[in-house]
Amino acid sequence: MYRKSSQGWLKHFDFILLDIICLQAAFILSYVFRFGTLNPYKVVLYRNFAIVILFISLSSIIFIETFKDVLKRDAWQELVATLKQSVMVLVISTLYLFAVKEGEDYSRAVTFLTCILYFVISYIVRLAWKSFFTNRRSTRGKRSLLIITQESMIENCLSNILEANYQGFRIAGMVIMDKDLKGKRYDNYIDVVANKMELIDYLSSEWIDEVLINVKDDSLIPKRLVEKICGMGIVLHTCIARERDRYGRKQFVETVGKYTVLTTSINYASTGKLVIKRIIDIIGGIVGCAITGVLFLIIAPVIMIQSPGPVFFSQVRVGKNGKKFKIYKFRTMYLDAEERKKELMEQNRIKDGLMFKIDFDPRIIGNKVLPDGTQKSGFMDMCRRMSIDEFPQFFNVLKGDMSLVGTRPPTEQEVQLYSPHHHARLAAKPGITGMWQVSGRSNITDFEEVVRLDRKYISEWSLRLDFIILFKTIAVVFKREGSM
Repeated sequence: MYRKSSQGWLKHFDFILLDIICLQAAFILSYVFRFGTLNPYKVVLYRNFAIVILFISLSSIIFIETFKDVLKRDAWQELVATLKQSVMVLVISTLYLFAVKEGEDYSRAVTFLTCILYFVISYIVRLAWKSFFTNRRSTRGKRSLLIITQESMIENCLSNILEANYQGFRIAGMVIMDKDLKGKRYDNYIDVVANKMELIDYLSSEWIDEVLINVKDDSLIPKRLVEKICGMGIVLHTCIARERDRYGRKQFVETVGKYTVLTTSINYASTGKLVIKRIIDIIGGIVGCAITGVLFLIIAPVIMIQSPGPVFFSQVRVGKNGKKFKIYKFRTMYLDAEERKKELMEQNRIKDGLMFKIDFDPRIIGNKVLPDGTQKSGFMDMCRRMSIDEFPQFFNVLKGDMSLVGTRPPTEQEVQLYSPHHHARLAAKPGITGMWQVSGRSNITDFEEVVRLDRKYISEWSLRLDFIILFKTIAVVFKREGSM
């Protein structure tokens, strides 16, 4: 699932620096409005808070990726992004004050006014800096770019470059390799400046900083032509990925050995984000295991009385990239559940057999079908509906076999029935909960929909998405409890 991204959060350092200045300016102004004096840093309490909110701001910039695609956002999108950042700083700083028991000594007016001014000032500065940045790109320090392409790709190539010209290139012109269109003009100002035969002469007589080659037919660009362009000291860009995000996958260039390769992955993440995810898993695993110990005291006697045998159930499941591991649960079924499963296959709501789900499962401890046909559910059925039986999986999380959030690990038998595209579910570490579980798992009977949701989670993964799913999971569990 995850590829390490070489695009760091320091990519937009100028925006980050300006954001820090805006935050401190908002802090000073709010202090002046509240107390009438100019220097809040002379008071230890406020000086410490100024340092804390600095780290809070930087952490939130990394966590919610505040400046990701900042140059691509319009005014409304920038407003939303700035508001998210400001609210994050307000919430965390308020929690900090309560945690260190300084909330009573610190002015609430300064806290709220700082975040309001931070939002206003930061939003104005972001828009102004983006405007300045864009104008500066178009009037100063211009890098000339010559586009080499073929006739069928002209319009698509120009639109792709002009709509995302974040490097600030000045388009010097085009050269069409499969047809002599010299002199023709596109988009009212971009000329075809040479034909295939005149290309090298044109590069020798004009100042061209960089060249982009974008053709479908590689035979149009002979190796000797590439060597001549590079030999002239011109920066050469060769388009190796026709689309930025093809078939829901990410593409980027990296090295393998001495080879420069185009890497395609369903998603990628920085090492820092993966470390944070693992730390969250460890903390969650410790807390979950502690809760499991308490639940054991309640559930174990019920299991041992109603169905003598082991309290825990273990089963081999298939995890990330086909790695097999034992998953643990509280045993909620009778010991002969697997044998009885064959008799119930006709009731399986997922008809392709890739998963097993029925409306009323008599294999669950305490579940009975009375002589009059009435179905009676037991205590362990409630545990399953509330996912209490899955608490021992926190031990799997602690071990590293699973994560708090991920895809559900299939059995070996289920994987044997998979079609090739189903294996995408195994590209991520399995989780106790996931997008499928919070999307109405009891109503989803189409395995292809399960796969779609799992792929969606993997391709759109972020730490923020994990927290959203965790909160939704809690809401779903309580909703089930209230409907019982």
